[in-house]
Amino acid sequence: MESFRFGSFLRNRKLESYVCTSTGQTTELTAKLVAKMREAAESQLRRDVYVEDDGWLTVLVSWIRIVACFLCMMVTTFLWAVIMVLLIPWPYERIRQGNIYGHVTGRMLMWILGNPIKIEGKVYSQEKAIYICNHCSPIDVCLIMWLVPTGTVGIAKKEIIWYPLFGQLYVLANHLRIDRSNPVAAVESLKEAARAVVRNQLSLIIFPEGTRSKNGRLLPFKKGFIHLALQSKRPIVPIVFVGTHCAWRKGSLHIRPTPLTVKFLPPIRTDNWTAHRTDTYVELVHDLYIKHLPESQRPVLPEGATPTCGPK
Repeated sequence: MESFRFGSFLRNRKLESYVCTSTGQTTELTAKLVAKMREAAESQLRRDVYVEDDGWLTVLVSWIRIVACFLCMMVTTFLWAVIMVLLIPWPYERIRQGNIYGHVTGRMLMWILGNPIKIEGKVYSQEKAIYICNHCSPIDVCLIMWLVPTGTVGIAKKEIIWYPLFGQLYVLANHLRIDRSNPVAAVESLKEAARAVVRNQLSLIIFPEGTRSKNGRLLPFKKGFIHLALQSKRPIVPIVFVGTHCAWRKGSLHIRPTPLTVKFLPPIRTDNWTAHRTDTYVELVHDLYIKHLPESQRPVLPEGATPTCGPK
């Protein structure tokens, strides 16, 4: 009996030793595997994500780019202002020349700024439509100038005429202005804009937020673009800007080489829309933006609220 117990004790000790050794080796292998996976993920993150650098050299390069943009824009604006004055009797030709100016100047400015740009859904950029886009950086204007099709007019606040050079060219190019301080006049301006778009077979570009976001997060949409769609029956083509708020922040003169993404989404038909569902349409389009924006650019929801659309 004693011999049997002693033998069982030895066998149990050997088994315990084997199990412990095996478990230790497995744990060690698992730890190594996890470490390698983490290292690979961090390496991929470093390749994919822009790491901000505010050293003196990058700031200097940024200032040089801004000065170069300003000088080049002065030259092209002056040249096209002369062309616009000569074309005053021909309003539609001034719109066309304004678009050509935007294509040349916008592309040139983006080349000078040097941000890597990825464009998705460009097949939708040639529609006769109401183009809308989120607005959180001066770069948005450069991209719009470059990417909207010929035959597109903008709509902006009437004070834009006081912007040096650019404001005067905006008016010469026969783009539209509204008086936002007078709601009645603003509504009439939108109606006239819709009639002009249909009458001259034009497209329209508008920022539905009505102002520029300070932190890149999407602001609530105003209803003006819905009223334009209802009256013109033009489809709405959403343009989603990702990363522009990091590349050129509001109130800053530091341009960062952040990668940018421009997404043209499929046109939204409006020919069967009705006026009594205006709020529903605003929410529908706003939710579409939330779906296609990264988490850092989505609006901050009130405590306890839930998003109406899922993550991308």
